[in-house]
Amino acid sequence: MLTSCDASSLLVDSLGDQVRGQGAAIACFYFDFAAREEQSSVSVLGSLLKQVVSGLEEIPREIAEAYEDQKSVVGGRGLQLAAAVRMLQKTASIKRTFIFIDALDECAARDRVKVLDSLNKILPSSSGTRIFVTGRSYIEAEVQGRFSGRVTAMRITPRRGDVVSYLHSRLDEDATPDAMDSSLKADILKKIPEDISDM
Repeated sequence: MLTSCDASSLLVDSLGDQVRGQGAAIACFYFDFAAREEQSSVSVLGSLLKQVVSGLEEIPREIAEAYEDQKSVVGGRGLQLAAAVRMLQKTASIKRTFIFIDALDECAARDRVKVLDSLNKILPSSSGTRIFVTGRSYIEAEVQGRFSGRVTAMRITPRRGDVVSYLHSRLDEDATPDAMDSSLKADILKKIPEDISDM
């Protein structure tokens, strides 16, 4: 059984293999509920920008100038959301860009709106940009609304048999088998498959 993060990582790796040598940029961000205070809309867009820029042969002049301007401010000033969006628009117009956002549902609601709106602003300037988002089904309407219906949604539901097989394999790999008796193992194999949910 794959977690959402595992599935996104596999997609990123697979796409990277397919477009290697074609001059495409790939950027990804994995949300984590435990780190949601640090994962603001600015930090998300800044991370994506850094990944896209790092793959460019030559950094666009306006991005280099913006970086130098920020360095000259006393104490430095962090990247602003509007500037990050402009720079991503610029870089995404230079080369085909794939953006992966994993577990968007774990992003704080106030930042989720800003992330979606920012990504939506990037698309018109770059017809070659593709955005892949994972998250629980309750955010589907929000994503659809922010992208004006230009979304293809796919519901992924784990199969009970796959979950049970995964649990068996992980329990068999347990480095401390004496820490678990057969009753606990049976409870794990019964309870976890009952609690699986849609992605």
